[in-house]
Amino acid sequence: MLKKILYMGILGVFLIAGCSGGMSQDESQKSSEGEMNSASDMENVSEDIGFSKGEKQVADAGEKATAEGQSDKDGAQSTDQRMVIYNAEMDIRVDNFEKARNALEQQAKAYKGYIVQSNSTRYDGEQQSGTMTFRIPQEHFHAFLNDAEGLSVQVNNRQVSGQDVTEEYVDLESRLKSKKIVEARLIDFMKQAQKTEDLLKISSDLAEVQEQIEQIAGRKKFLENQTALSTVTITLQENEVPVPKIDNDSLNTWQKIKKQFADNINILLAAGSGMIVFLIGNLPILIIVGVFVAVILFFVRRKAGTKQKSNIDSNS
Repeated sequence: MLKKILYMGILGVFLIAGCSGGMSQDESQKSSEGEMNSASDMENVSEDIGFSKGEKQVADAGEKATAEGQSDKDGAQSTDQRMVIYNAEMDIRVDNFEKARNALEQQAKAYKGYIVQSNSTRYDGEQQSGTMTFRIPQEHFHAFLNDAEGLSVQVNNRQVSGQDVTEEYVDLESRLKSKKIVEARLIDFMKQAQKTEDLLKISSDLAEVQEQIEQIAGRKKFLENQTALSTVTITLQENEVPVPKIDNDSLNTWQKIKKQFADNINILLAAGSGMIVFLIGNLPILIIVGVFVAVILFFVRRKAGTKQKSNIDSNS
C-alpha cells in the first residue's frame, strides 16, 4: 500500500513538470512569433510610406537631432545671456574737429575696435564737420558712447537700438547639428552603395545638404560677428569761432586813389553830359535869345559910336 502511494506521488510530479514545460515552450514560441511579426510589420510600414532602410535611419537621426536642438533651444532661452545686435547714432558738436576725431580713433583702438568709414568737409576755409563709423566690441559699447559725449560741448542727437537674435541663433545651431548628422549618414550610405543609380541619388542629396549647411553656417557666423561688435556712427560738427575781419579797403591806399579818380571822372562826365543835353535840347531858345542879344548889342554899339563921333566934332 505504501509503495502504491509513493508510486502515484512520483507519477504526479512528472506529470506536473511535463505540463509546465510544455506551457512555457508554447508561450516562448508565441512571444518569438509576436516579435517577428511586429518587426515585419514595422518594415512593411517603412516600405509602405516610401522609406528605404537607409533613408529611415537618416530621418530618425534628423528627428533625434532636432529634438535635441529644441531642448538646447529651450535651455538657452531660459538663460539670462542674450544675443543682441546694438547700433548707435550720435550727432555732437565739438570745439576742435581734428582733436575730437583723433581722440575717437585712439579710444576705439584702445577698446580693440576699428574705424569703418570716415569723411570730413571744411566750410569757409575754417569750420569742419564729418561723419565716422566705428565697430566696437559689445562689452565696450556704452563706454565708447560715454567717451564720445565727453568730447562734445553739445549732444544734438543720440539714438541707440538693439535687435535680439537669440532665438534665431539657437534655431540655426539646432538646424546645423541636424544637417551635419544627415550629412554623416549620407556619406556612410555612399560608401556602402553598390548601384550607380543609388550612388547618384545619394550624391545629389549630399550636395543639397552640404549647401544648406554652408548657408546656415554663414548666417550663424554673421550673427556672431554682428553681436560681438556693435556699430557706432558719429557725426561731428565744429563750433564756429567768430573772428573779426580786417577791412582791407581802409588799408589799401592805391585802391582808394583809383576809386576817388573814378568818382571824379564820373562827375565830370555827368556834368559834360548835362551841358550837352542842355545846349542841344534848348538850342531853339538859345538861338532866339542870341539873336535878340546881338540886336541889342548892335544898337548899343551904334549909339555909342554916334555919340563918340559927335563929341569929336564938337571938340574940333
